Amino acid sequence: MSTLVVETIKHTNDTTLFASDTSGQLTVQGEGTATTNLQQGLAKVWIHHNQVSGHSIYDSFNVSSLSDASGGHTVVSFTNNMANNDYSGSHHTNGHASADNFNIGGPGALINRVTSSMDHRVYVAGTAYIDAILNDNTVHGDLA
Repeated sequence: MSTLVVETIKHTNDTTLFASDTSGQLTVQGEGTATTNLQQGLAKVWIHHNQVSGHSIYDSFNVSSLSDASGGHTVVSFTNNMANNDYSGSHHTNGHASADNFNIGGPGALINRVTSSMDHRVYVAGTAYIDAILNDNTVHGDLA
């Protein structure tokens, strides 16, 4: 068995295609000037968060912050922008609502997609908005 030891693989035009570091991080050249961390997967943005207790982030990738726009309405801001607002975004909530003490589940709604963020709302009974404890968002598309 042979071992190939490299830190960087470059194209003939001297641009870096693949790089690794001593911690095992593997990065690949993505769209434009962005790089993609293969250990984080191929989703461009993902977040698992709580709307109830201060819009806390349990875990995330490529998310710079959350903001509370109103009851059940959260803005997820990206660290690295998307190339356009035509990306595929999803939101799912499944958790215990704070004030009304009942379980909610199913899709939320993405109501605003811009290159730097997306907004989502949690719907209960089709029209009411309520903060939920467990929220998941994922974005697939091209980074700027």
